[in-house]
Parts: sequence; structure tokens; C-alpha cells
Amino acid sequence: MVSFGTVGTDWQERIDWARLRQYRIERARERMKAHGLGAMLCMYDENIRYITATLTPGWCRLKPGLRYAMLAGDSAPILFEQGDIGFQIERHVPWIPKENIHYSYAWVKGAAGPASRQQVRKFTRSIKEEMRKAGVADMPLGTDFIDVNMLAEFQEQAINWQDGMTAMMEARAIKNRDEQEVMRVVAAICDAAHVELTHFVRPGMTENQVTAHIMGFLYAFPGMEDVEDVIVSSGPNTWPNWRTFSDRIIRPGDILFMDMASITWNGYKSCMYRTYCVGGKPSQAQKDVYAQALEWLNASIDAVKVGATTRDIASRWPSAKEVWGYEEEDQAAANLWGHGLGLAQYDLPVVSRIYSLDYPIEIQEGMSFALETQHGKMLQWGVRLEQMLLVTERGTEVTTLFPIDEITIVA
Repeated sequence: MVSFGTVGTDWQERIDWARLRQYRIERARERMKAHGLGAMLCMYDENIRYITATLTPGWCRLKPGLRYAMLAGDSAPILFEQGDIGFQIERHVPWIPKENIHYSYAWVKGAAGPASRQQVRKFTRSIKEEMRKAGVADMPLGTDFIDVNMLAEFQEQAINWQDGMTAMMEARAIKNRDEQEVMRVVAAICDAAHVELTHFVRPGMTENQVTAHIMGFLYAFPGMEDVEDVIVSSGPNTWPNWRTFSDRIIRPGDILFMDMASITWNGYKSCMYRTYCVGGKPSQAQKDVYAQALEWLNASIDAVKVGATTRDIASRWPSAKEVWGYEEEDQAAANLWGHGLGLAQYDLPVVSRIYSLDYPIEIQEGMSFALETQHGKMLQWGVRLEQMLLVTERGTEVTTLFPIDEITIVA
């Protein structure tokens, strides 16, 4: 359970952000060296955050190259910030040496047109210079992103680039004590949002009205950076689960589910479903389907332990052909599903019959992930359940505590 509150104090040792930052840098550097890389170029938001503890503004997200960061040898993190925002970074981020804060050379995913090659040329030269200063110019460069412009320029400037995303995924997968506490706070906020739903939703409202209310509720929490997605689906929208919301009017007796699909508190993300019956009582058929989905979920949680694998977890779930008559597992992608949670919505491990049976990943202490199951009646109604977990030294900890044993009735 969450040990403390959500803000810093001088009278309790709560989340130690300095310790968290240092752990992440050391963890990334350790995995970088384990993969034989001299430097790591990070262009995805979650990896930039992991090694620099800097915030990517909303307008900058999912635009690799607007800002990026590096670890080179044993040097401190190097940040290439967008435009003149670096002056603000100097003020806010004392853990990055001033001389390691530079401006970026961006080509905006190719939107610079013919100038893209010019920009990537400057970008590549600056990367090479930082590797030279760190004494790793002759070693491979790991990168978590590549595009056609980078491919051409890296070849021309003789950059020996390799996969860097795997090393960063391995680093992010294992959370230290502070990250684990952050994930408990995220889970507690999710619980609070589901409680708020029970106080708010009524027949006659639309799905998007409920989504808007819950988003406003979430943004009021100190430390909330982003509410990327709140899924509210009702009636026939719940099966197959289309994983979004609409202006559909919620009818009396409708099955409805809500997912905290990606709230971001101090950088760390969520995923948590619960199922409701609004303005009525669920039928026996709905209760039976829910009980089946809950059995699948609990069986998969029971399989989680240090040294087990994602195969052990996914094996607790039936095949897509057995349950829904689908031709292959990919048609049921994310129906019976698990995924890591951290600075990214999808950290290691991912759990699915699509990959886990043949390519298992070992469960390790410090992992944080969600497991989710669903079931339903085609284009009529469906249920979805999800729990967030931590793998700790004491065993598997379920961090989401809102009731799940049965469909929650909202009168």
C-alpha cells in the first residue's frame, strides 16, 4: 500500500527523487555497457526522462528529434533541448552540468523538407563530438530511434549504430524502491478515479461527458502531468472493446467499463479497468461472463513470481480460438494481456499468448506491470478487468484496491 502522501515534506522520508534519478542513470549506464555500447542516444520521451529527469512538454511528445539526450561513457547525461528552453533547464535541473545542456538540431520528422539532411548532418556531428569528448568515439552508438535521414547520414559519417532500445527497455523494467512507491501512488489515484465515477455517472450521460469529468478530477492531483487517455465505453461499445469513448448516451442497465489507460504522475503511467452496471442490475449471463474473466485474471496473477516467466502467466489464459472462435491469437490482441508500466505505457514485460508462449521473459524483482482480461457477447455487452502489480522482495503486490470481485452496481 502507499506509505506516504503525494508531496514532499521535511518531516517524513518519502519518495527520494534524487536517489531515484541516480538509480536510473546508473541502471541505464550498466545496461549500455552490458550491450557493448559506448554511448546511448535517447530520442523517445520515456528514455530522455529516464536518463535526464527532464519533462517533455505535451506539444513535443512523440516527435523524436525535437529534443534528445545521451549517455556517453562515464560522463554525466547530455541533453539537447529544443530551442532556447535550455536556459530554463539550467535553472530547474541542477543535476545536469551546465556544459552538458545544448540546443537540438531538429528536422521535425522530415517536415523540414529538403533541409532535413542539413539538420541531420549537424545532429550527427554533434553526437560524434560528445562521443569524442567522452573517449568512446570508436565504440558503437546505441539508439532507440532511427529514420531514413539518420540512416543515410550515419552511413556517410561512419557512425557504427546499434539497437539501443533493448538496453533501455531492460533498464526501465526494474524499478527501485522509490519508483515502486511512485507506482503505488499512481494506483491510488486510479482507485480514487473509479470511486469518483460511482459518485458521478448516471443513465442519460454520454461517454465523453464521463470521460471529461474524470479527466478534470485527475488533473487536480498534485504531480499530475498528463491524462493521455481515459476510456469510458458502454453497451455495445464494450464488446468487442474498441478502447475509446464516444458521444453514446448511457442507457439504464448498461454495462460500462472505465480504464485509466494512461495517466501520468511524475512521469509514471497507469492502466486499470473496472466494470459497472449503470442504473440497473446485471443479468445472470453478465455475471457469469464476468466471473469467467475474473477467474482468468486471478489465475494469471497467481502465476506471477520471481523466476517464473511470461509463458507461465500467458498459459493460464485460453486460446482465442477456444474462447471466441478466432483464427489466430493476433485477432484477439490485447484481449488477454499484460504489459509493463513505468515511464512508458509499455515497459517490459509484455504478456500475451501471441509472443509469450514461444519467447518467454523472466519475471524479476522490481518489475511493475498490469494484467487484464475481458469477455463478452458480440456487439451487445462485454466486461473488462485489470489489476496493477509490483513484484517485490515480499512477493507479488496488487496495488489497485478498488473492488473487483463482482460487477459494481451504480444505481
